Amino acid sequence: MGSSTVTLTSADGFQFPAYVAEPSGAPKGAVVVLQEIFGVNSHIRSVADGYAAEGYLAVAPSTFHRVEQGVELGYAEADMAEGMRLKAAVEALPAPGALQDVQAAVQYAAKAGKVGIVGYCWGGLMVWRAAEQVQGLSAAVAYYGGGMTTPEEAGRTPQVPVLAHFGEKDHWISLDSVEAFKKQHPEVEVYVYPADHGFNCDQRGSYDAPAAKQARERTLAFFARHLG
Repeated sequence: MGSSTVTLTSADGFQFPAYVAEPSGAPKGAVVVLQEIFGVNSHIRSVADGYAAEGYLAVAPSTFHRVEQGVELGYAEADMAEGMRLKAAVEALPAPGALQDVQAAVQYAAKAGKVGIVGYCWGGLMVWRAAEQVQGLSAAVAYYGGGMTTPEEAGRTPQVPVLAHFGEKDHWISLDSVEAFKKQHPEVEVYVYPADHGFNCDQRGSYDAPAAKQARERTLAFFARHLG
């Protein structure tokens, strides 16, 4: 296993960095990892390393790069406020905004075979959008995608199989909205855990080891099914 940072180029010519983790042997496919609102920080790099350890080429693009370079935040209150500001700035970009950077990451990752995508928090929302709009994906997994259960976002039509993980104690995403989303999208595999928002991140107070473990096992099985 090895890791490096590469420069990718989007369809509009914009260049941005992506963290790449390579498996030790020949890759059995690729996984694009989409960051939270905290940048491609040590946690997101460790998530990418984890997928590389499972045999996938993992690519984590910097989806904040269009508004600010080199973002790597922690999880304190000030970091949260800064992350929300940056997310709002990216969301305000003219369409397709950062989705074209996700597209570039998927195209780069495709050299390893079929490409799956996984994202956390804001990255989960980006995954949901990518499942509809990004070409070249074979599977998509969203962890507590903030906003994806709103009526506007829930109206999307995914073009690939989608798995979604939510926490029942998540004060950002209501259980009612998750239930409505499930009804609207019977084709999406939805799991709800007795956990809070951010339960997968071992650097956050909301980390829930059993939920993170179970969600990861389901995610790996989902990718094995669709990327094999």
